[in-house]
Amino acid sequence: MTVRTETPGELVAAAAREADVNRAMCPSRVVLEHVTSRWGVLVLASLLERPYRFSELRRTIENVSEKMLAQTLRTLERDGFVHRDAQPVIPPRVDYSLTPLGREAARRVWELARWSEHQVDAVEAARAEYDAREA
Repeated sequence: MTVRTETPGELVAAAAREADVNRAMCPSRVVLEHVTSRWGVLVLASLLERPYRFSELRRTIENVSEKMLAQTLRTLERDGFVHRDAQPVIPPRVDYSLTPLGREAARRVWELARWSEHQVDAVEAARAEYDAREA
C-alpha cells in the first residue's frame, strides 16, 4: 500500500479549487471578513493613498480606537495585505503600507466604499419608503 503525501503547494492548490465562500468552513470567509470589516475597509482604503504611521492612520480614520486599529493592522499584516516596517530609531518609527495583495484588495474595497458614498440618497429614500410602508 502506497501512502501519498501532498506538498504544501499541492495542499494550497487543492484548497483553492475547493474554495466556496458560501461554505461555512471555507477559509475564504475569514479573509472576506477581514477585508470587508468596517475598519479593514477603511485601513486598506487609506493605505491605498500612501504609507502611514500608526498615529497618522488613527487621525485619518475617525473614531477608530487605538486598540481596534492595532488589531486590524495585525490581522491585515498576518493575512499578507499590510507590510509593517519598524525602523530601529529613537523614537521608534513604524510605517504601514500595502503589499501587492493588499493593493489589489484595497482597490476593490475602495470602489465599494466610493459606490456606497454615491448611493446614500437612494438608500435613505428606500429606508424612508420601507419605514412608511411598515408603520
